[in-house]
Amino acid sequence: MSEHRRKPPQPQGGGRAAARRGQPGSSSGRRAAPRGATGSPSDSYGSSSYGSDSSSPGGEERPYGGRAEARRAAQRGSRRRGADNAGPGGRRGGLTGPGRGRGRATTAPGRKRIIDYPRADKYGWRRWVPSWKLVSGLFIGFIGSLVAVAGIGYAMVSVPDIAKTATAQNNVFYWSDGSVMVATGGEVNRQIINYADIPREMRYAVISQENKTFETDSGVDPNGIARALFNMARGGQTQGGSTITQQYVKNAMLDDQSQTITRKFKEIFVAIKVGATVPKDQIMAGYLNSAYFGRGAYGLEAASRAYFNKDAKELKPGECAFLAAMLKGATYYDPAGATSLDPAATPDANKKRALAQMQDTLDKMVKYGHLSAAERAHYTTLPNVQNPRSNSRLSGQIGYLVDLAKSYLVNNSDKTGITADKLQQGGYRIYTTFDKKKVKALEAAVTNVQKANIKPKLRPKTDTHVQFGGASVDPSSGAIKAIYGGEDATKHFTDNADATGAQVGSTFKPFVLAAAMKWGVRNPDLGPEQAQDERTQVSPKSIYSGKNKLKIKEYNGRVWTDKDGKEWLQTNDGNESVNPPSYKIDLREAMQLSVNSAYVQLGMDVGLDKVEQTALDAGLLKGSLASANYPSFSIGTSDPSAIRMAGAYATFAASGQQNDPYSVEKVENKDGQVFKHEAAPKEAFTSLVADNVTDVLKSVVDKGTGTNAQLPGREVAGKTGTTDGNKSAWFVGYTPQLSTSITMFRLDDNANNKARTFLEMYGTGGQEKIHGASFPAEIWHDYMAEALKDQPVKDFPTPQPIGTVINAEPSLTPSPSATQSPSPSPSPSPSPSQSSVTPSPSPSQSCNGWGWNCDNSGGTNNGGTDGGTTPTPTVTDTTGTGGNTRGNGNGGFLGGQGG
Repeated sequence: MSEHRRKPPQPQGGGRAAARRGQPGSSSGRRAAPRGATGSPSDSYGSSSYGSDSSSPGGEERPYGGRAEARRAAQRGSRRRGADNAGPGGRRGGLTGPGRGRGRATTAPGRKRIIDYPRADKYGWRRWVPSWKLVSGLFIGFIGSLVAVAGIGYAMVSVPDIAKTATAQNNVFYWSDGSVMVATGGEVNRQIINYADIPREMRYAVISQENKTFETDSGVDPNGIARALFNMARGGQTQGGSTITQQYVKNAMLDDQSQTITRKFKEIFVAIKVGATVPKDQIMAGYLNSAYFGRGAYGLEAASRAYFNKDAKELKPGECAFLAAMLKGATYYDPAGATSLDPAATPDANKKRALAQMQDTLDKMVKYGHLSAAERAHYTTLPNVQNPRSNSRLSGQIGYLVDLAKSYLVNNSDKTGITADKLQQGGYRIYTTFDKKKVKALEAAVTNVQKANIKPKLRPKTDTHVQFGGASVDPSSGAIKAIYGGEDATKHFTDNADATGAQVGSTFKPFVLAAAMKWGVRNPDLGPEQAQDERTQVSPKSIYSGKNKLKIKEYNGRVWTDKDGKEWLQTNDGNESVNPPSYKIDLREAMQLSVNSAYVQLGMDVGLDKVEQTALDAGLLKGSLASANYPSFSIGTSDPSAIRMAGAYATFAASGQQNDPYSVEKVENKDGQVFKHEAAPKEAFTSLVADNVTDVLKSVVDKGTGTNAQLPGREVAGKTGTTDGNKSAWFVGYTPQLSTSITMFRLDDNANNKARTFLEMYGTGGQEKIHGASFPAEIWHDYMAEALKDQPVKDFPTPQPIGTVINAEPSLTPSPSATQSPSPSPSPSPSPSQSSVTPSPSPSQSCNGWGWNCDNSGGTNNGGTDGGTTPTPTVTDTTGTGGNTRGNGNGGFLGGQGG
């Protein structure tokens, strides 16, 4: 188009073009671009705001090469700035306009961001998808940061010096009066040996079991590290190093035993550096010279001496595999056991675990080519292991006391915060509950009775393997004041105050009486469900049968039979019946004379589940209780520890307030107090129930089987117990200030690879039979007389009457007599409720649900056999045999415990 035909530009201040363009300063889209002065379509974009320059002479400049390019430029501009349009002419509507458009805020033209996110040139969901440049940049930055951190960490750590490992501080134990008992735990049994002196079989036993790729790996197991970090992150237990190198590093870093992620990362860096700079043979030697094998032995040489009393270089393949098992944790693999740290770590259980682990290690050595099958076949049993040798400062009772305090702290680590590892590192001041004078008095009482009566050389068949145990507890708090664990903690390694497996016999009967007073007997006329709710609280004046071989019945009168249909005939001690021909005896006198038949039937009337719950309420542990599915449960087939029995009787002494026995008052370290015992008494029984049980047990000591325990001028309550086959005997008794239990048994537990076997005590100590009324009661008396010497005399609370007299008759219990005795036993002083003998009731009177005198003909002879006569002249201590196996009429099926 020729130049002379073009119209001159329109004035910029008015006209339709101006209106289309909008006001000065406003931006416009394509439709707002002014046409040329000629109105030619070819000029329609030439004077738009993107290309015009009104101040230039000669009109506007066209920055674009053509109409299409101009249109595209206009579109781009409108998209970028549409949201900023102030006037109504913008295609997408301005933010400050009248609200017609849907514009979005964008970055001002020309401004660039370092991280383009959200992305400015994308719309909708694409705006939130990061670009590949951003992703790759962040990834490279992250990897670079890790490399930098790893490099710094690697540079900062150093290879540990193994010679500085296995150091520990002493733990100082204090008596209850604050004086020092012993300082122990800081001594280290350790001797470093060269790699050449470590048997090849020992190295490969560890490699085969712990880290089969040790000789080729880098020293770090990523999977194990991830597992450990994950567990720590969620608050779980940390895991040990997965490789031998990591274990070596862990052993070498004893200066910092904190279980934190920071320390774990430090271990990782050290392990990486050790793996890269230290030869494998040096790592193996360092690991085996620093590892803990139990028995206070750090390192292979000390372990070889502790278990086999030989140099490490002389170890055989089987012994090497055995020691490799100890690295798993000697608490659970040492054949000597470690019940002080965990009741599950018994010698038998540990032997089984150790043998299984040893065999597994040997099998792996063969599998990986480190041992021939022919050589491996020689080692199928545990090697002979010598008894552990203890610190001489832990001799006598001190070792038992220290073990008891340690086990209390570790087994209650959720409260104390002290784990086995922390305790091993030491640095604690441990204030115990043990009374120095009482510990010495208890040890002296046992020693004197044992030396005077037990003569192994004179009576080798009956007086060998005789053991005693005992414990004394404060009823007001549960504090353990004294224990007797055995002859010497450095010679006899099982604590007899703790769990031994010895059954408690008739010392269990008070829990049956307490259950009858607390829960009551069931209504015999109701069904099982209704009878559980409708009960009658029992008075100790209630009448039961003292007949020998009594046919035991369920609460509703049905004769009890086992799964094979066998009827139960309960025996008394010596196969003696009490008070013929009626056999009637009240519960007080049945406790005095420890009559089995009466208390077995009482247990059935109450319900053995309630008897079990009562024992638990008093403080016994579930794991120590026998099955409550058999009538004999009521007469002591369970095997609680002496500590727990003293604690349970202490519940009666404290009028029903139960306190768990404990041995540590507080623990301190260099930073202050770590733990303090907090009393938490629970009401096991009402004072009405507990005080009535105490009153009945007082009569046992006053005029029953426990007269040997009398303390002139003091009230004493207690109970004797003699068990199946005369394999254990007990006396448990208390005053208001102190509860003490004494146990006696014969136990062959010293032979290697041999199960613990309880032996009969017929003839032991020159006695025809050992009863709770004999040596145990004598020891109890001698100890308590000394322990209470300087304490004021206190009386038990006077009990209020309780319950209903079950099986009441016009007149009550006569003086007891025995059908097989040459002459009747002397009658104890009658209680106010006792009077003359009553003729036997008629069947209609006696054969109801509580009818103890129903016809006892028929059945099988499944009761216990006689257990001899009591050594005391005035009473008959009762027992029976049979235990938990079905006999042939000569010992009996599930027969009795007793007296």
